[in-house]
Amino acid sequence: MSIAALKLKVMPKSVETNLEKLKSEIEKTVKKFDAKTHSIEKQEVAFGLKALIITLAWPEEKSTEEAVKEILHIQDVSSVDVIDYRRAFG
Repeated sequence: MSIAALKLKVMPKSVETNLEKLKSEIEKTVKKFDAKTHSIEKQEVAFGLKALIITLAWPEEKSTEEAVKEILHIQDVSSVDVIDYRRAFG
């Protein structure tokens, strides 16, 4: 099984969204796909709104659209964008 590095930008619905809870929900969701969370970083967007930049070790044979759709179903998620996808070595 080949692994890819998948980087996603997840936008919360509001400034009041609990990002720690959102991180936890995302980690649970990606485990369904045998993916592993490599890192989750906060990125300032505007007016106090922060996005989550998530880097995953993603099974290459699975579609990235599966991850996007599942994360979009999380209650406080407004949008999910794939910002990078590359084959991982090592």
